[in-house]
Amino acid sequence: MLAELKQRRAIRQFKTREVERDKIETLLEAATYAPNDRMREPWHFYVIQGDSLKRYEQVALDYLQKRFPTKPHLIESSMKAITHTPLIIVVTSAIVDGDSGATKDNTFAVSSAIMSMWLMAEQLDLGMVWRTRGVGLVHDTALHTFIEASDAEQLVGTLCIGYPAEEIESTKKRTPFTEKTTWL
Repeated sequence: MLAELKQRRAIRQFKTREVERDKIETLLEAATYAPNDRMREPWHFYVIQGDSLKRYEQVALDYLQKRFPTKPHLIESSMKAITHTPLIIVVTSAIVDGDSGATKDNTFAVSSAIMSMWLMAEQLDLGMVWRTRGVGLVHDTALHTFIEASDAEQLVGTLCIGYPAEEIESTKKRTPFTEKTTWL
């Protein structure tokens, strides 16, 4: 397992090949086995592909043009992140009314579910990147409105998924755990 974790990469370049429905369902099933407090299973998945992906592209373009009106090159490069992605899954977490601690625990659980999906994607020969800022639109209301999420949901991640367009062989630089660990 450690070797697989060391090989995991954020993949941002995808082939145009569509992701098969059975593989999408396997990713979603893997997510549902993530640990979660009190078995709240606080996740919801919005699968965006085909025509809905074209509509999402317009939502992202509108957001970027409003946010960066004087930076057309930034808009163009940011849009490539989704216009060359065959599948997007937006993941939300349940908000527990009146309980900020439980809401936070739910976000942790959904983050774990996303990591489960990422590891499963590797097993299925798929690549993935977890986006939040920019075209990920996690910090803006436009995506929340587009997917018609309820007021009891908060966005946690926009997952761009597809077949990797290139092989990444480089070693990941990481700070050794010894530099980030305090033994008490």
